[in-house]
Amino acid sequence: MADGAKGAALPLIRADLGLSYAQIGLLIAVPLLVGSLIELPLGLVAGHGKVRHRLVLAGGVVVMASLAAVAAAHSATALLVALVAFFPASGAFVSLTQAALMDQAPGRQQQRMAAWNLVGSAGAVGGPLLLAGVVAAGGTWRLAYLLLAAAAGGALAAAALAAPSRPPVRLDREATAGADSAGVGDGDGDGGRRTSVREALNALRQRDVARWAVLLEISDLLLDVLTGYIAIYLVDVAGASPAEAALGVAVRLGAGLAGDALFVVISRRVSGPAALRVSAIAACGLYPAFLLIGWLPAKLAILAVLSMMTACWYPVVQAGLYTSLPGRSGIAVFLSSAAALLGAAGPLAVGFIAQQAGLTWALAVLAAAPAAMLAAVPGAARRRVRKVRR
Repeated sequence: MADGAKGAALPLIRADLGLSYAQIGLLIAVPLLVGSLIELPLGLVAGHGKVRHRLVLAGGVVVMASLAAVAAAHSATALLVALVAFFPASGAFVSLTQAALMDQAPGRQQQRMAAWNLVGSAGAVGGPLLLAGVVAAGGTWRLAYLLLAAAAGGALAAAALAAPSRPPVRLDREATAGADSAGVGDGDGDGGRRTSVREALNALRQRDVARWAVLLEISDLLLDVLTGYIAIYLVDVAGASPAEAALGVAVRLGAGLAGDALFVVISRRVSGPAALRVSAIAACGLYPAFLLIGWLPAKLAILAVLSMMTACWYPVVQAGLYTSLPGRSGIAVFLSSAAALLGAAGPLAVGFIAQQAGLTWALAVLAAAPAAMLAAVPGAARRRVRKVRR
């Protein structure tokens, strides 16, 4: 809900605080960069059981406080500080919960990630709808963020009532050896920090692990990065009003929700790499069409189809990362945060290119994402086929 509301509220926030394109790029990229750096050790120190549960609850407290701080911000600096605090807090509150769910279902990560993504998309659709309702009732984007803080408080109360997660039900041989030598994977999560970092770096040397980590950030270019600029793009380039821009964000997220629901159904029948290849081929044509067509209704229709087609990207790639690290979800969280440090260059680059050459040219750079996805996934598939034949 917070991410969806932020994308829809950006035109209102920009008008209220007088932000430039470069500042908007900083507001999107710096929280990702600094927040990922702060979040980086979470997966290694969280462990399982009570330690992880306490970190989840602490993250929930900071999420609630940071949303309230966004509502109170009256300068770009104050807004940036609040968003920077929100990012690692949501990592503790959300990412560690996700890791616990992956630990509980070895071999079914893709199906669980599909369901997880569907629920998250439902919340993301609720964000702009909440903002639209508040504005229609005469409120401001600040009131919407106060309501989001209250919603975070409800989620925190629910998390406090939940039982701590148990350790992974299955570890592969490499993970078991690491746990025996360094205490990694024990119920209290007190494994040696140096050993845990070394194990994470060793895991990154595995081809499959590195591939999924890279694809996670490539996919984000046409997911969160694009969503973050949709409202600004529709207002400044497509000539839409702020209300129409909020509708565009709702279309984007609503179509993504429909795509998530569809993928939940087909995820048991279609392999992840096959879904990525088909959707990447479609995105290679749909995204340039979205940028080139000027008629707003047609632009929104193409955006809806594009959002449906790329809905499988995050659950497939994230599940692939967890699957490549069986029983080591903490390392998956660590590597996701490390990859996000590199991915922060995406929104930052879009903001500065837009400042110099215009937003259309800046968003055109994102057309490389489906091409890179298409180039990477089939290569991985061919390597697996050769291994099977041998």
